[in-house]
Amino acid sequence: MATFRNARIVLADRIIEGSVDTDAGLITGVDEGAASVGEDLEGDYLIAGLVELHTDHLENHYRPRPGVFWDPMAALHAHDVQIAGSGITTVFDAVRIGSDIDVPDMKPHAEKLVQAIRTAREDDRLRIEHFIHLRCELPSHDVLEHFEAFAGFDVVRLASVMDHTPGQRQFQSLETYKLFYKKQMGHSEADAEKAIADRLAEQARYSTPHRKAIARRARELGLALASHDDATLAHVEEGVEDGVAIAEFPTTLEAAAAAHDAGLAILMGAPNVVRGKSHSGNISATDLVRAGMMDILSSDYVPFALLQAAFLLPERIEGFSLAQALAMVTGNPARAAGLDDRGEIAVGKRADLVRVQIIRGAPVVRAVWRQGKRVS
Repeated sequence: MATFRNARIVLADRIIEGSVDTDAGLITGVDEGAASVGEDLEGDYLIAGLVELHTDHLENHYRPRPGVFWDPMAALHAHDVQIAGSGITTVFDAVRIGSDIDVPDMKPHAEKLVQAIRTAREDDRLRIEHFIHLRCELPSHDVLEHFEAFAGFDVVRLASVMDHTPGQRQFQSLETYKLFYKKQMGHSEADAEKAIADRLAEQARYSTPHRKAIARRARELGLALASHDDATLAHVEEGVEDGVAIAEFPTTLEAAAAAHDAGLAILMGAPNVVRGKSHSGNISATDLVRAGMMDILSSDYVPFALLQAAFLLPERIEGFSLAQALAMVTGNPARAAGLDDRGEIAVGKRADLVRVQIIRGAPVVRAVWRQGKRVS
């Protein structure tokens, strides 16, 4: 049993000053006012552990440079430490499936990452709880084979359907895609032109049948399903028809509004909030919050951006509270993923907690507990 006292406790709808009691991995009491026993948090914030639904960070550790693949367990440990240190206590590690021209045989890489996560969970090697988010590249010829190989594992809880074909969604401009491809891959103009032609042909052949098949299997398996980079009303309508619950990174106000009206949980990138704009020139996440059209933040490619963005939003949006902002990185993503046992400081919830100190106006993670056990 442990008590954390003298804290500014961020609840689902307000902030109180008081103490939190935990026992056997659960929150057993939340009290306002002074307490005489327990760990003194010296007036720092005590918040629920963050829940991250979409991060490419593990893949970045596994593939730190083009053509360089790291030991998957070592990559997972490095990722786990940084995620925990950012205040995240539950993470859905994105594992891309579906081969493409950049990685012609994706399955062995996905197998290594999936197996590393399964083994590390079984061995209790990790600081925080890891699940898997399968990112399904629909135009890939072998994405269905990969999906069937991994989707049945208990650790897989979320799948997203993606289509990064140039000329639509994230890359609505072919010229923008060319610049991205040449910069990221170091390829020539001719290489970029060929890549565009190849991807357009693959999309025409595979994208629609693969989307339907994966959506059907996700429903059968009980996986949460997300769409990715919706840009038009038609994209959102497709997602609703397929049973999508989460709209990841809508690129236009039209798509975001349609997703919101359809009752989908809208997820945007925390780096978008921190930077004040999208790195791809798409809609601003902060503008969506102002319009009341955003529910969830994801760290995407910078783990600490999740906490940073949550503390920035109340400074940028008049009348928007810290409790509302933190719900976007705790309770809202937990509910969207079907994890009703966490994401909130309340009696009966998991004792996933983070101590946050404010230094020069910025949040600093001082301690992290997962189910009452200190992990960072």
